[in-house]
Amino acid sequence: MAKIFQKKEKYPRWFTVAPDIWGMKDIFVNIFMIYNRVENKWVLIDTGIPSTAKKIRVMAEYLFGSEVSTPSAIVLTHGHFDHIGSLIELVREWQIPIYAHHLEAPYLTGKSSYPPPDPFAGGGIMTLMSWLFPKGPINVSGFLRPLPDDGSVPGLPEWKNIHTPGHAPGHISLFRPKDKVLISGDAIVTTKQESAISVMQQRKVLSGPPRYFTPDWQSAQESVKSLIALEPTVLAAGHGIPMKGMMLKQSLDYLLRNFRKIAVPKEGRYVDSPAKMNDKGVQYIPPFKITKTVAESLIAVGAGISLGILLTLMDKRKN
Repeated sequence: MAKIFQKKEKYPRWFTVAPDIWGMKDIFVNIFMIYNRVENKWVLIDTGIPSTAKKIRVMAEYLFGSEVSTPSAIVLTHGHFDHIGSLIELVREWQIPIYAHHLEAPYLTGKSSYPPPDPFAGGGIMTLMSWLFPKGPINVSGFLRPLPDDGSVPGLPEWKNIHTPGHAPGHISLFRPKDKVLISGDAIVTTKQESAISVMQQRKVLSGPPRYFTPDWQSAQESVKSLIALEPTVLAAGHGIPMKGMMLKQSLDYLLRNFRKIAVPKEGRYVDSPAKMNDKGVQYIPPFKITKTVAESLIAVGAGISLGILLTLMDKRKN
């Protein structure tokens, strides 16, 4: 049986979401562990970045003991780099199935990269840096299994998987109807992920999906509507601190009424024309547009790089 988690200074990034659900933040992304009390098994939700693998092992052994430290399965909300960074290492060690929506398969079997991120979608330095982020693919085809079409979650009979595309074509969220706990992945996040300051300080702000990696805003909005209609009492996201109670309800209502204003970029590659994707991967990417805002951003980035090079050269001359 899993331990009752008591937060310790040794593990300040661990947190309890709800009964039998625990999370961990690694740098800027969360992973979750869900316990199946009936079968004394657990399932890992997402795998974070490469540095998360060791931390997952430590947390699992603490919670479940050495005899049950291997999960029965890994379930992916989607395949972006910050959610699958430790996947290959862990699955090779554990030899367990990976479950994802079938529309994520091209990016997890080496067949297609995701659409390129949009560094000019606005919101902060994380967006400007996004052109550096990996966009795949990886290949775990020997372990990958499609999530059931009936909405069930293998290894977690109390849970449902809900297709919530927009941020990724096969993005899913997880919902436990008995107490309305929602793991939203990146369909809804609880921090302003575009801002490095907000990410580092974990400012609690309910937001739409991270702008820089969302290639279909119409689908993203529909997904948010479907999740809010579930009336969750607890929401744990791929980024940010879990929210619950009246703060969550009011924040969800506000997001629903103002999605286009607070979530969708004013300008950006995918605002007016989404990328087209199917079960074979990316089929169409809208052309990049140079707007006034983009031009100003390019100038700012160029000036920053130039200043950095200049300071480096000056420092070398001094030495």
